[in-house]
Amino acid sequence: MKISIITAVYNRDKTIARALESIKSQLHEDVELVVIDGSSTDGSVRTIEGLIGTDDKFISEPDKGIYDALNKGIKYSTGEILGFLHSDDFLAHNLVLSKVNDLFYANCADIVYGDASFFAKNQESKVVRTYRSGPLSVKRLAWGWMPAHPAIFLRRSVFNLHGDFNTDYMIAADYAFLCRIAADLSLRVVYTPEVLVQMQLGGVSTGGLRNTILLNREVLRACRENGIYSNILMILSKYPMKALQFLLK
Repeated sequence: MKISIITAVYNRDKTIARALESIKSQLHEDVELVVIDGSSTDGSVRTIEGLIGTDDKFISEPDKGIYDALNKGIKYSTGEILGFLHSDDFLAHNLVLSKVNDLFYANCADIVYGDASFFAKNQESKVVRTYRSGPLSVKRLAWGWMPAHPAIFLRRSVFNLHGDFNTDYMIAADYAFLCRIAADLSLRVVYTPEVLVQMQLGGVSTGGLRNTILLNREVLRACRENGIYSNILMILSKYPMKALQFLLK
């Protein structure tokens, strides 16, 4: 199957090449790269233009934030399977998309996802935590747990049925999207307990106390808007477990 990987970028000249090269190195035969740049003012555009292929998509124009950019990527992509790779992150190895493709085929899946590891800024060999995504369920979402977003791959039909990312959210539109689809028992979901993507610390969801507070507020809002009972204490209870993951990396 054709797999489209969508990357939103703004002023990430120091990391965007690493992200795109991890896609270009994939051994899966049919991969489309879709890069949505928010009119970067550093050298990002020049770097992207040097890596983009003739069958890929590249758009550079102002946007309304990361989820607006990702929605553009969904619109312009042509693959049957869609994935999202942040500009600071990279696919864990060159067989990731082959593995994902095989899991879709073998299980007639609608969603395939795995785990992620976090590394220190610009030190990709220094893994500080491995994030185990675990089951995608309403119950786990109520307690603040979701699969790692860049390690999730979905059929285009899932977006056709449930809609795109809600751009009213600044940080947690991916969480809100999962809250929308988690109750759809017709979706065939496959979890593979292995690291599919490596993520750099310091992104929008791990970028300090202010972002953490906003993230948790939006997570609680996402649960409530989708009829999932939760409260702030339930959501905050995940942090001791995350600390344990750090210790057991």
